[in-house]
Order: sequence, then C-alpha cells, then structure tokens
Amino acid sequence: MSSSDASPSPWWARAARPARPPLPVALMVRAALGMALPLAVGLVVHRLDLGVFAGLGAMHATMNDRVEPGRLRAARIGTAVLASALGMLIGTALQHTGADGLGLGVALTLTAFASGALSATGPRGSAAGMLLLVSAALGSGMPLPRPWWAAPPMMLVGAAFVVLLGLLPAGAPNRPAADPRNRALAAAYEALGRTLVDLGGPRAASSRQVLTARLNQLQDLLGTSRTSHTNRTSRTSRTSRTSRRDHRDRQERRRRMYEAALAATEAATGLLWARRPVPPEVAEVPARLAAAVRQGGGEVAVPDWRPDTPSRQALDVALRAAADTVAGRDTRIGTAPAPPPDPWRLRARLLSRGSVRYGLRVALCIAVGSAVTANFPLSKSYWVPMTIAFVLKPDLGSVFLRAVSRSVGTVLGVAVTAALLMATTDEWALTAMAAGCVALLPYATAAHYGLNTVVMTPMALILLQLGGQSSAAEFWPRVLDSVLASAIVLLFGYLLWPERPRHRIEPRLVDATTALRAYLDAVVLDTTLRNGDVHGGNAQVWLRRTAYRSLADARREVRQGLAEPPPTGRLAERWLPATTALERLGGAVAAFAAQIRYGGRVPDPSEVDRVRNALDELTAAARAHHPPAAPPAPAAPTDRPAAPHDPTRSALGRAAQELETLLGNRPAG
Repeated sequence: MSSSDASPSPWWARAARPARPPLPVALMVRAALGMALPLAVGLVVHRLDLGVFAGLGAMHATMNDRVEPGRLRAARIGTAVLASALGMLIGTALQHTGADGLGLGVALTLTAFASGALSATGPRGSAAGMLLLVSAALGSGMPLPRPWWAAPPMMLVGAAFVVLLGLLPAGAPNRPAADPRNRALAAAYEALGRTLVDLGGPRAASSRQVLTARLNQLQDLLGTSRTSHTNRTSRTSRTSRTSRRDHRDRQERRRRMYEAALAATEAATGLLWARRPVPPEVAEVPARLAAAVRQGGGEVAVPDWRPDTPSRQALDVALRAAADTVAGRDTRIGTAPAPPPDPWRLRARLLSRGSVRYGLRVALCIAVGSAVTANFPLSKSYWVPMTIAFVLKPDLGSVFLRAVSRSVGTVLGVAVTAALLMATTDEWALTAMAAGCVALLPYATAAHYGLNTVVMTPMALILLQLGGQSSAAEFWPRVLDSVLASAIVLLFGYLLWPERPRHRIEPRLVDATTALRAYLDAVVLDTTLRNGDVHGGNAQVWLRRTAYRSLADARREVRQGLAEPPPTGRLAERWLPATTALERLGGAVAAFAAQIRYGGRVPDPSEVDRVRNALDELTAAARAHHPPAAPPAPAAPTDRPAAPHDPTRSALGRAAQELETLLGNRPAG
C-alpha cells in the first residue's frame, strides 16, 4: 500500500481523483472506426436505422475490447455481444408485441435476475450480464428498425467489424512486437527495472504495486496460450505439423521467460523488504531484457557485481536465468509446471448462493424502477433500468461511488450533448461526433467511472438523435432519469440490501492471509532449498504469485473503500495497516527463502510458528469483522523500517515482530 493511500485527504477528494492510465491509441482508433463505418454505411444506403444498431453493437464491443491475443479478445467480445444481442431480441420482441407496463416490468425483472446472477460468476459473466439487461432495456424503448428483428443481427455485425479491425495488425504474426503477450512481458520487465531503481526509497512500494499489476496482466494473457496439438488426424500435412511444433516451441519459450520474470520479481521483493538497493548497472538489466523481448530475443549481459547478501545473490541468479531464457537457451527455472489460471473461467456457479443473491439484488432494483416508471410520465422509461444495470455492475468498484458519479456524469454529458447539437444537427457531423466519443471511451473507462459516464452519455444520446427519436430539448429529462435510477440503487441496492463493506474487504484479506501462509509453508518445508539447490522451490514462485494476486485484490477493495463515506471509509482505514503489513510479509518471506537457499539458514520452528500464529490471528480477526488497532506511532515497523535489514538476522524473525506489533501482541523480550 503506497503512502498516498494513507493520505489524510477526505473520502470525497479520493473519490473524485481520476487515475492516469496510458493512452490506448490502438483501442481508440479501433473504437472510432468501429462506430464511424457502420453509421456512414447506413447514411449512404439510406438505412440509418440499421446503422444505428450496428454502431450500438460496435460500442458494446469497444467496451470489452483489450490489447490481447486474438483468441482471448474474441472470447471476451463475443460473449458480451452475444448476451447484448439476446437482450436486444428480448426488448424488441416486447416492444413489437405491445407489452403493457406490467408485462414489460415483469419481463425486465426476470431478465434482471438472470443478468445479476450471471454478473456474479466472474469477469466474463459480469460484462455479459450487464449488457444483457442494458440491451433488453434499450430494445424495449428505442425505435424499431425494419424489420423489427433486424436489430440483434446488426449489433452482431457491428461487433464483428470491431473484432476484425483488431486482427488487421496481425498481418505479421512472426513479428514479436506485434504479440500482446510479448508486449506484456516486456512491460513486466520494465516495471521490474523501475522497482530495482526505487529500492530503498519512498517510491519502492508503489513501484512494486505496478509490477504486481503488470504480472497479473501477463498471467491473464498467458491463461489461454497453451493449446493442445496432440489429437490430430494422420491426414495433417507436414507443413501443418511443423507450424504446430513451432507454435509449441514459442509457447514453451514464452512460458520459461514468464517464469524467469517471476523468479526475478521474487528476489526483487525480498530486496525491497530489506531496503537493499542494487548497483545502477544491475537495475538497468530488466530494461535491456524488455528491449530484447520486443525484438524476439537476443543476448543481454548481466554485470559481474559480487552480490554480498542472500537476497542480492538470489536476484543475480534470477537475472542470469532471465537473460538465458530471452536468448533462447534452456534454463531450468524450477517453478511448478502448473499453467497460469484461465481468467475467463466461471469463478462461481451460475446458481450459487452468491450468484442468486446478486441476481435478486438487481431484480429488486429493476422491479422498483419499473414500478416508478409505470406511474410517472417519464419520456424514456428505458433509461432508468439501463442506468441501474450500469451502476450495479459488480466489478466496477463501489456502488455508492458509481451512483453518485453516474448522476454527476450524466449532467455533464447532457450539457456537452446540448452544446454539440446547438452547433449542428447534420447527420454526417453527428456520425463524426459519435466516433469521437467512442474513441475516448477506452481511456475514460480506465481513468474514472464518472469520466466514463461523461463520454458515454453524449455517445448514447447522439445515437438516439441519429435514430430519429430525440431532440436537444428531450436530453435534459435524462438527468432526471439518471438521478432517479441512482437513488433507487442507493436505497434498494446499497443501503437497504444486506450488503456491508465487510462482505467486500474482509473476505479478500482472508484469501490473502491464506495464500501467504501457503507460501510460507512451501518455503519452510521445501527440502531442496535446505540442500543448497539453487533451482529448488518448485511450488514457491507460483504460490507467491497467488499470494500477491490475492493481496492486490485486497488492496483494491481497501482503496475503493477509502473513497467512500463512513462506515465503509472508516472500516477501510482500519484495515489499511493490515494490508500494508501483509504485503511486507510477502517480501519478508521472499527474503527468508533467499537466506535459506543462498545463506544456508535453517528455519527456526519458533519463528515460523510466530508468523503462522499471527497470520491465523489476523485471519480470525477478518472473519470476525474486528480490524486490529492501528500502531500508535506513524513510523511503526509495519510502515517502513528506517535502516536496511541485517542479512545475518532472520528475515522471518523481523516479519513476526512486525505482525505482532500490528496485532498488539508484543511478547516480553
């Protein structure tokens, strides 16, 4: 946890502070073309009604577009847009059959339950579930094309065009820099280099968090990189077999490079915890590794620098192994053979308790929204359920912040739209405006949910204008609709629903403590390390990867909680020291592993038991919803030691002391 997270800024200031992501130029260009061409074709052939729905499909594809391998990207976009097309079919069918208010409300409520249940199953389900409900709401109120059933197929056409645009840069598949996995690996090495540069300084923890995020991204991209090529018929040509063999070789080499990066990261984490900097020429090695990865390989020299502590020796060995893998030489890294997890698997069953619970939560909000819109003269009643679907998407952070940001963003977005339409209502100019708005969507989504709403509102309203439904005078009621929908979510989906902050923050901390305990057990029990095998520790790197991924999830929940008003913000502040201590413990265990491997240290059972007991106590506190009291001094050991760790002392011993200080369990002596 960086120091910025613990700043005394009020919660509303943290909530309004946007992120500063890099500009995703490729995604922005694809988004603009994906929106502009369907609308332009619709204008040319005088079927703008179909062009609007194709543009809507392109927009939904853009919302789920990422720079990643083609198969993973197609699965991400395809699943989301198929759900969107199904929702559009439901909505247009309801409108075509003339469903009354009660029938429409019941149908949307049932769709909302399916949407919420699907959204709680994982990342793929979250995107699909939201678009299922959004499109059903839109289809129930937007002007129908001719014929009415053409809307879903045209959405699929627009989405397919966005997918196709993403395949065009792959014209040189053997060019390493064109592969998103190689770019992600290079970015991970660059982040490792920044971490090494910042060792011992105030920015070290923030650099390590960036490194963890880069490794998470790389792990996700590699999740589908392994494909089976063994079950083929004998009629396969020799050329195809050679191509598959080359593909397997590339995948295996990429896997080894990833494992080498993980090993180097583990060593760097131990140095970060010990506040031990490295010579500048050593810190520059990861940047050269990144450049070599982008070029497809090459020799990278590691300087001879005489590492004088176990953690520095571990880094030296890991960097030399990484240089060997980038150069294409076989190097036994010593990590477990298990592949990275598939980020698109369902992480919960569709009808599990949590999934059903979230489905009921969304259905309740939609039912209330349908009842309100049926009894009040709202000009575009579908805007209310559509807003509810966006605000209740489970993996976008705090519901409270989204509800507030949605209302404020809609006001600003409507103001922008009104200003644009005062300048011109020419259809070609509106097409260019829609393309410009959707081009900003990838950046706005990564920067802040409110900024995302500011961009998405003009885009949606301009599409409605092109569809012949709205005028500038009708845009301001959308502010009332958004405020009404946000109020419904805040009341029925946030305040009155049995969902409390501890259900978000504390389970993540339990996962993190469990993963860290497994990592510690692997370090202590691995006999190959005790025998001095520098390539031992088969399971350690993967267990540390799991632990730091769990810690990243916990840190994200705490950071989101810090930007909410009490009681959530207060609870997040109370758990902040524990999250910081757990992250430091991961570095301490990495340093301890290096002491065993390179320093010949024998684990002391009493030290190990102290850390295990402290972790168990912290786990029990999280399950009982009792955050430990914060240390009385701001510069307590759980924050950042003032001096480097003495390599002759056990790293695990100091880790035990830090945890016991956090828990208020200081043993005498």
